[in-house]
Amino acid sequence: MQEVARQLVDALNSARPIAYCRLVETRGSTPQKAGAMMLVYADGSQAGTLGGGCVEAEVKRRALAVLHEGKAEIATFQLDSDYGWDDGLICGGRMQILIDPIRDEAAKGYYQRLAEAIAQGQGVTEAIVFDSAASNLSSPVSYLFNEEDELFATLYSGESIDAPSLVSENLKSLASRPRPYAAHGIAFLPSDHRCRLLIVGGGHVGQAVAALAAGLQFDVWVVDDRADIVSPERFPQAQRRISGSIEEVLANIEITPDTYCMIVTRGHNHDEQALYHLADRGARYVGMIGSRRKIRMIFDDLLEKGISAEALERVYAPLGIDIGSQTVPEIAVSICAELVSHRNRSGIVPGRPEPIRLTN
Repeated sequence: MQEVARQLVDALNSARPIAYCRLVETRGSTPQKAGAMMLVYADGSQAGTLGGGCVEAEVKRRALAVLHEGKAEIATFQLDSDYGWDDGLICGGRMQILIDPIRDEAAKGYYQRLAEAIAQGQGVTEAIVFDSAASNLSSPVSYLFNEEDELFATLYSGESIDAPSLVSENLKSLASRPRPYAAHGIAFLPSDHRCRLLIVGGGHVGQAVAALAAGLQFDVWVVDDRADIVSPERFPQAQRRISGSIEEVLANIEITPDTYCMIVTRGHNHDEQALYHLADRGARYVGMIGSRRKIRMIFDDLLEKGISAEALERVYAPLGIDIGSQTVPEIAVSICAELVSHRNRSGIVPGRPEPIRLTN
């Protein structure tokens, strides 16, 4: 979605005609779920997807008509044998899709703010009224909330600059990372704040995790003391590639409450240096790879250096959930599964190995 949002920004900045298509509500079996986004250009090209095949063909035909007509609408697509699909794909569900031609300045301003927030990894929730009968509100009308749940943009709401009580009362905080949902004819489509993943160690495991994590909506930073290891060729999707002394870099690097820290350096000493600087810095997650024996030795050393037992007990070590990993790609999958579960389930990670117990 982040890449589609960037393309939406580009289209708006270049005044290129475009229809914004957002899947607002589904029932039954559908190829995509609520929140999916697709852009349709006047020449028939597209960015993003609503599921491919028959669905996109029908949405695209309708979007091109809406671009000509110039008025936003909610289009309903029933995926059954009566609909007349020509490729044999019958899902049996129903999709309701907002199709907006983004014609006037108000619409352009609204979508500029939405797309820029998503492209920059900021948390936003788009609330779209799609059913006037169920909500007793005009449709389609959109309300855009920031990650503090504050309304900061509206579209097609007339003179009103406030969200109706029915919208505000059903808005879920982004802090709980909700999935898209609908209530009383209103679709709530959250785009979560992107968390930073700080990878300390640019070897094979760090490289494999970085490649997966970028596609899992993490902003990847990688640190290594070897400049050739943190090259753009090895980490093309990393937002930052930092080379230098691990101790010096980590002592000064920014750590936020949304930062995930993963220690996968090439040796015991570097791991210990990294954990010393990261264990008690307020990160959301700190994990370290290694054998239980190595981890115990590092923990004992850090206890003597003044790192608290409480901080060390919060470290996820050994790193990754237990899926019987043997190869580097398998290890990367186990680590990324742990990161996603921790992020999406408020710290709950199933399949974790037994933690290292500390005794003082």
